[in-house]
Amino acid sequence: MQPFLPVDSLVLPLDRANVDTDAILPKQFMKSIERTGFGPFLFDEWRYLDRGEFGQDCSMRPLNPDFPLNQPRYNGAQILLARENFGCGSSREHAPWALRDWGIRVLIASSFAEIFHGNCFKNGLLPIRLDAELVDALFTAVQTTPGYRLRIDLEAQYITRPDGSATAFEIDPFRKDCLLRGLDEVGLTLQDAAAIRAFEQERRCIEPWLFERVV
Repeated sequence: MQPFLPVDSLVLPLDRANVDTDAILPKQFMKSIERTGFGPFLFDEWRYLDRGEFGQDCSMRPLNPDFPLNQPRYNGAQILLARENFGCGSSREHAPWALRDWGIRVLIASSFAEIFHGNCFKNGLLPIRLDAELVDALFTAVQTTPGYRLRIDLEAQYITRPDGSATAFEIDPFRKDCLLRGLDEVGLTLQDAAAIRAFEQERRCIEPWLFERVV
């Protein structure tokens, strides 16, 4: 993962509650375990007017003009604003893969499904929980102000609006540190690679029979 830097971006509103992971990335696209290539299929059943299939060229597919991802005013948005219980349903990690591949770096909602919330951090996404009243206010601002932007500063833990007003947000210190340093669980483990190799060598000397090949 790359270290998480401040994000200054347009805000993409998805004014729906209980958005499940099958809506974020439908099941037919889970035929690959690569972390890239899922962006064109993000919110596939809402975004297009036909049924998509894995590996399909989406450039000529009919678009739903009412869906926010298809509206030019939100092009390039890296911040997704949603309602409560975002990411519910199955635990598929493909959902945050698709969000990240499309370009989303920050998600703001009043609540997230627990497993999805954890998967976001493992894939370089920052999910921010805010009170429902604040989320309501942001939806109103985004929908009534074309080009509405927010600045997200993870290190300071602040969301700054265009008028300069700021709102603090909470985050687990360990997860914050991992995002800022660009470390997932594998990256964290590899920081101790030298100690791991030393342990393996010592164990090989003490218990060599464990490393003998069985014919």
